[in-house]
Amino acid sequence: MATDDYAERLRLPWWLWPCGVAVAALLALEVWMGAGGVRAWLPFVVLIPLTLLGLWRAGRIRVAVTGGELVVDDAHIPLSFVTDAVPLDAAGKRELLGVGSHELAFVVQRPWISGAVQVVIDDPADPTPYWVVSSRDPVRLAGVISARVSAAHPQ
Repeated sequence: MATDDYAERLRLPWWLWPCGVAVAALLALEVWMGAGGVRAWLPFVVLIPLTLLGLWRAGRIRVAVTGGELVVDDAHIPLSFVTDAVPLDAAGKRELLGVGSHELAFVVQRPWISGAVQVVIDDPADPTPYWVVSSRDPVRLAGVISARVSAAHPQ
């Protein structure tokens, strides 16, 4: 058996990197405005690396089903507490995060990824009813979770 049954990174699309750097450079130009001294170089030295760091952090989220757990970034839940996994398309994700949302739901969503998976939780010690996790392949992720849950709880 593989270490990871499913793993993906919720990386940014390539076009957001040049857009982010362009916005940072424009803001640095606004701060500089032709001034000399520290104002000539400091905005560029600070804003562009901070933007790159922010873009990297926004796209570093890892989603994996490994061992007996669902791992989303730093959060993890044993699959023994999972009752169902439902793949969501863009409309389903919008519904679940909008009108049909629950205030105690755990949500890790990235707007540049249209699909998601709703993972229904049954843990008496945790009030979280479900997780909503963005995924580029929600059908596969939900299938892996459901298969692992079915294998752990044969009926």
